[in-house]
Amino acid sequence: MRKFAVIGLGKFGFTVATTLYENGAEIIALDNDDKKLEELRGRVSATVKMDCTDEQSLKNIGITDVDVVILAVGEVETSVLTSAILKKLGVVNIHAKVDSQLHARILEIIGVKNIHFPEKQIGEQLANTLLSPNVLNYVNLSSGHCIAELAVPDVYLGKTLQQLNLPNEKNIHVVAIKYTEMRVTEEGENMIETKVNDLPGANDVIKEGDVLILLGPTSNISGLIKEVTPDKGA
Repeated sequence: MRKFAVIGLGKFGFTVATTLYENGAEIIALDNDDKKLEELRGRVSATVKMDCTDEQSLKNIGITDVDVVILAVGEVETSVLTSAILKKLGVVNIHAKVDSQLHARILEIIGVKNIHFPEKQIGEQLANTLLSPNVLNYVNLSSGHCIAELAVPDVYLGKTLQQLNLPNEKNIHVVAIKYTEMRVTEEGENMIETKVNDLPGANDVIKEGDVLILLGPTSNISGLIKEVTPDKGA
């Protein structure tokens, strides 16, 4: 079981902590606010009230033994000091929430590699889903790549993945295909079930209603989205 420490229990930290715990991870949640800790009790493995800028306190809870530290502190000064202490203690895998470019730049100088702008990322995702009716979900990755869920356009229907040839022509990989299937329940009712083909092969045929999960460089996927989006002005 992977072990995580979440420092700072605002909306972002609270959501990350509870979601990880619900999916089977071991979670230590840290904050100096009794009310926030009380709200989280029973929804994570352990809650600890402490000052996250206290180096000895971080040592005492075994912060160096966790797999990942999620730093979700909003105050820039506290976030920077805590990051510096974590790096000093030898914590390698730190994911930090930031609210400004300056905040991000300071953490980058300290050596924090995984930096997240929650509002910016949500805004980008919303914008990309609004730009095309085919885009159902869109997530930027820190590597300059992104993952997109694309409802298959009409021009793809009936073609195999080999015929689309996205890896060679677009440098975009189809990592999975979502599809729906009708089944009958034990009570005799018809039910539509969503399934995932997570090992799509070259001969798999694209059908109506399929959703392609794409992975590739952000610029390439953006280009593909524009290519398959109908031009309403035409």
